[in-house]
Amino acid sequence: MPERDSSQSPRRLPITKADKRTGICHPEGMTTAESLDPALHARLIDALYIDALVMADEARSYFDRDRKVVGRAGPVQRLSFTCESLKVTTRLMHVISWLMAQKAWQRGEITREGLKDPKYHLGRAAPTDERDVSSMPVEARELVRDSQALYERVQRLQKQMLMETGPARTAAVALPTGVGPARELMERLEKAF
Repeated sequence: MPERDSSQSPRRLPITKADKRTGICHPEGMTTAESLDPALHARLIDALYIDALVMADEARSYFDRDRKVVGRAGPVQRLSFTCESLKVTTRLMHVISWLMAQKAWQRGEITREGLKDPKYHLGRAAPTDERDVSSMPVEARELVRDSQALYERVQRLQKQMLMETGPARTAAVALPTGVGPARELMERLEKAF
């Protein structure tokens, strides 16, 4: 076997220490997603945008079609199905809205400073309760989990992009944990039926 000429090996970017907040290592000089090549950033945003639009269309079709099937289920299952369909739709609309703001920034319609305005940040989305999803049909469970995965992916991307603005601006807005009004209503319905 011939020896490999070390002068022909691919050039590797020097890696800096891991970012203390995220634990992610970045190539030297590249700290945020927006510091990527503009064409690469545009392709990433376009791919996510297409994924979000396709998933939103699939969710709309599925939840419209299966509403009739769930109509024959008990009140707790119907309420759970309705809540989860709203959560999926909300997640996807927040993602699409954020991606549209990114596209506007790429076209120069929003400045880099303008993107720091919270109105262009990813909106909050309520987490899904696995107890509710476990009783749903397989296709519904897949839509819920896929929408969560896409939302979390965009959330990580936003966090990376906001990294330069300092900790005050990047602090995640947490949703209240614990029992919410929908969960309380579902528990009351379960006790009644």
